[in-house]
Amino acid sequence: MKLKYSLTIIITLLVSAIYACPVCEKQQPSITMGLTHGAGPESNWDWVIISIITLVTLLTLFYSVKYLVKPGERKPSHIKHLIIQ
Repeated sequence: MKLKYSLTIIITLLVSAIYACPVCEKQQPSITMGLTHGAGPESNWDWVIISIITLVTLLTLFYSVKYLVKPGERKPSHIKHLIIQ
């Protein structure tokens, strides 16, 4: 029973820490309102940086999944066969 109460308290604290507080929410632009704490992007350069980071992250995720699902190496002399034996 103690585990149930402990998990409930931990989850409640984590959920409340994820969303922005009302003061921070007023400082955010409409796109990020309610998602982050602190002031939002202050200039157009901030949006450019956020866009580039988002693009790099999505490309990395795409290629990670692609090469995990279908790596494409079939040679028996490939280094992966030293590990997968």
